[in-house]
Amino acid sequence: MKSMNPTPLAAEPADAAAPDAVPAPAPAQAAAPQSARSLLKQLQQQFPAFRNCLPLAIGIDKQILARMPEVDRKTMRAALGIHTGSLRYLRVMEKATQRFDLDGNAGDEVTDTHRAHAKEVLQQRFKKEAERKKAERDAAQAEEANRLRQEKLQQLASKFSRNG
Repeated sequence: MKSMNPTPLAAEPADAAAPDAVPAPAPAQAAAPQSARSLLKQLQQQFPAFRNCLPLAIGIDKQILARMPEVDRKTMRAALGIHTGSLRYLRVMEKATQRFDLDGNAGDEVTDTHRAHAKEVLQQRFKKEAERKKAERDAAQAEEANRLRQEKLQQLASKFSRNG
């Protein structure tokens, strides 16, 4: 197994790129960093607030770190970003009145500002999606019009070449 020297070398640049990564004394974690999506899946399995897509309490990251100190902060932030940016979460936030801790216990109220932000993000996403679909339709129509134009030109060319 001495031929596995490239693995430690490959792990070194990752440590250099992430200054607040887990310190070197945890070689098992450094060898296999957890992805944000796998961490999110783990959070959903362990905690009702994630599983039920409840509005998360402000400072939920500190609660996660208190219960799971081995979690890389950068990975946790990415997982939280995926979760809180999902359509399902934003739809819940748009109508929510309470925030919840990891165990699903009610906490602070959701402010009007946070509800408005969720609504705005959803509207922007839906608008962007509608614009993308319209652009696709327009491109398909232009392509079809071009195909018909080429077909007519070929018909005209063949018509005049036979008569000529």
